[in-house]
Amino acid sequence: MQDKIDALTTQLIEKNEQLSASKARTWIELLWSDFESSYARAGYDYKGAAVTEMVIKKWIEGYGDQLHEFASSNEKYKHLLEVDDFLN
Repeated sequence: MQDKIDALTTQLIEKNEQLSASKARTWIELLWSDFESSYARAGYDYKGAAVTEMVIKKWIEGYGDQLHEFASSNEKYKHLLEVDDFLN
């Protein structure tokens, strides 16, 4: 799964130059966990990491260049994405 997260992080960095590598990875991890937990809460059967990866790829293509704007206006993510970038 780490390979998938790494690949998605690279894809997001390519789509959004405003995000550092550490923030892009944080975004991917947040999107991954949010999708899987929301999917489970809705009562759907788990379809595996491949489905989650496909959905996140679509989100990156559609919204990846705007994710940095969303973080500043959403309290759920704001505190996670306002930390210093010490992993660049």
